[in-house]
Amino acid sequence: MDAAKQKAYWKENLLYIVVLLTIWFFVSFVCGIMAVDQLDAVKIGGFPLGFWFANQGSIISFVVLIWVYVWLMNKLDIKYDVHEG
Repeated sequence: MDAAKQKAYWKENLLYIVVLLTIWFFVSFVCGIMAVDQLDAVKIGGFPLGFWFANQGSIISFVVLIWVYVWLMNKLDIKYDVHEG
């Protein structure tokens, strides 16, 4: 792969990382810590929504974001022909 394609590949990879980390920050920090009082007005399964975000939501969203990142990177690898097999 030439230098221009490597730079474009890395730029798209960094974009994916920034977007996914921003989503994770929003879910874990904003929803789990900063907005917990407003979210506690809503109940899910008898638990306040803020409690759910702080204890389960950030972990579940992190795992989902990992899957999304793998899916996006597989597509990116195919696009730039650097995929395995």
